[in-house]
Amino acid sequence: MAALFVDQLTVIDFAYFDIERGIVGESWIVDIVLHGDLDEQGMVFDFGDVKKQIKIAIDNSVDHKFVVPANYENFNRSQESDSLLLEIKDQNNRWYRHQSPPEAVVLLDTQTVTMDAVSEVLIEACKEVVPTNVTKIELNLSTEAIDGAYYHYAHGLKKHLGDCQRIAHGHRSQIQIFKDNIRSADLEKIWAEKWTDIYIATEEDLTKEITIEGKDYYHFDYHSEQGFFALTIAKDNCHLMKNDSTVELIANHIAKQIKLLEPNSEITVKAFEGVDKGAIASA
Repeated sequence: MAALFVDQLTVIDFAYFDIERGIVGESWIVDIVLHGDLDEQGMVFDFGDVKKQIKIAIDNSVDHKFVVPANYENFNRSQESDSLLLEIKDQNNRWYRHQSPPEAVVLLDTQTVTMDAVSEVLIEACKEVVPTNVTKIELNLSTEAIDGAYYHYAHGLKKHLGDCQRIAHGHRSQIQIFKDNIRSADLEKIWAEKWTDIYIATEEDLTKEITIEGKDYYHFDYHSEQGFFALTIAKDNCHLMKNDSTVELIANHIAKQIKLLEPNSEITVKAFEGVDKGAIASA
């Protein structure tokens, strides 16, 4: 019996529902180990196939989706044709209403979202694409080690032609801010705290404001290539931008906001979108 491993095979960027925090953007690094007998090439599985077939299977399972614990007590769902409606109340008495095509959602048979539960989903997807000589699949999920400030954000990009158009996917992202070419831990901390578990929304997607049980909510919706998407979420959990929330526009937005407070300084923002990618903007 032999084993093949690939560390950092991929990163899954998604959002999940936390019963206390609400909708949380997340980025998990995926390591994989395949156990099995050697094939006629002397391999458990060709590295090229691992990086293509298994990565695709993993990405199609959870990446850029909204992961929800279907056994949570304050959760209801209904489906009509190609539209899945979720209504959830967190333990802080905040309501969430999410509507999308079913393929934008992962329903876990659990009461909370955990790495172990997500791993089971990913392993089942991998089993569909590995050859018969592979007898066991191990997956390890982890978060990026970040030396500095970071935040979790969720968003949706209706103009995107890929899965980023889904209204509730997200990232765990570090941020680096430079004031006059000197990195500022204080500014980074301010923005990380300001955007703790934030939903970053575009103003033109806001269709109404409502009050539920004394709390104020935004309702966003749009049509995109994959279908109709809608989200109702507490105002306190949102940050509105005039433009779409691409990482390029996020970096530019933060730089301009800081520049208003520091007009005599040169500001550079390095905003990350998950792990090892992002955008840089200056003001």
